[in-house]
Amino acid sequence: MRCIGLDVHQCFCVVAICEGGGQARLAGRIETSREQLALFAASLAPTDRVVLEATGPAFAIARILAPHVAEVVVANASEVRAISHARVKSDNFDARTLARLLWAGMLVSVWVPSEEIGALRRRVARRASLVRQCTRAKNEIHGALARCLLGKPPVSDLFGVKGRAWLAEQCLAADEAETVTGCLAQIAFCDQQITVIDRQLAQFAVASADAKRLMTIPGIGVASAVTLIAAIGEITRFEDPRKLVGYLGLDPKVRQSGDAPARGGKISKRGNAQARSVLVEAAWAAMRTPGPLRAFGQRVAARSGGQVAAVAVARKIAVLAWHLLTRGEDYAFAKPSLVRKKIRDAELAAGAPRLPKRHRGQRVSATKAEREAEQQLAEHAETAYKRISADWAASRPTNVGAGATTGRASQKPSRGKAARQAQAPEPAL
Repeated sequence: MRCIGLDVHQCFCVVAICEGGGQARLAGRIETSREQLALFAASLAPTDRVVLEATGPAFAIARILAPHVAEVVVANASEVRAISHARVKSDNFDARTLARLLWAGMLVSVWVPSEEIGALRRRVARRASLVRQCTRAKNEIHGALARCLLGKPPVSDLFGVKGRAWLAEQCLAADEAETVTGCLAQIAFCDQQITVIDRQLAQFAVASADAKRLMTIPGIGVASAVTLIAAIGEITRFEDPRKLVGYLGLDPKVRQSGDAPARGGKISKRGNAQARSVLVEAAWAAMRTPGPLRAFGQRVAARSGGQVAAVAVARKIAVLAWHLLTRGEDYAFAKPSLVRKKIRDAELAAGAPRLPKRHRGQRVSATKAEREAEQQLAEHAETAYKRISADWAASRPTNVGAGATTGRASQKPSRGKAARQAQAPEPAL
């Protein structure tokens, strides 16, 4: 068995081979093209193992090499400490180091997404970038108006029909007028591109059962569901919801040393920032909707504030998403009429024709009686959750465990080192 390290660059890859005692030797360079990579893959043995860092073209290279070798390890660049902290930094050194680390069994591969999930991730990232560009252009227009002492616009939406008409009537300096004109053109271009991407994302959501299942959660729409699907990929790669929470960076940092109790800090913010952002946005929407999620958010906000409550609800939604996708079930407290509207909006965004006013299909909009019944059920579920939480708070033990401190939200020992220290017997010596 050979361990082959590839130091990948845009135009070439440096190859190093480690075999027979863990000594790595250089094996030349290959061009970073599909033709040359296919020839290189055909020259490898079925027992070979290949490693490369998770850079831009790494996933495409891994898909080409995977059918010809025993394993392709795509290593997380931030975890390859031997390269990032080395005194010597060269392509040859990096390739040999990767091969030696793989030979020693010190590298774990990240998940390589399929072509479909990879394309979905790129579309989601492209959409987020366009939204940021559009926001910057709008802020620049607001800055130009402020510099011209025009005050607050008399319309709620400066970039709507009435807002643009008011903006066209204003007398601006030549340079400021050029700024506004250029920014409006940039906004129009970004909106056009966002519309194209939204259509493609909606087509994916309509054809995906998992995306429809996530849309049953309050606050999760088409864009949020597709963003989560793109970030999660295959839910089976997360053995429990805590793994998914950690992957999304919603797990708190923990500091513990010696006999001191474990202290939780801010969230780690690892993983996909876009998925974490849409989860927090969904949490704010869920905290305004009657149901158990709002009750949970209110309970956390009462002791820690709204910002912390929003992050806690986002974590709760991530855990809920894991259970729904794993079990293949819809959210138990979903509003059927709201879910129908979300799916219908996705179908329209995907290009489906509009239905006539009178048709024999299922009704999309909810009747007044249906809305009142769903509201009543949601309020009952919220009341039941509050009662369960109150009963649990009244029956739980107090001042137990290493993490129990006066005024702390949790009086129970944690599951980590603090819990083991609290339950460990006295040392023999």
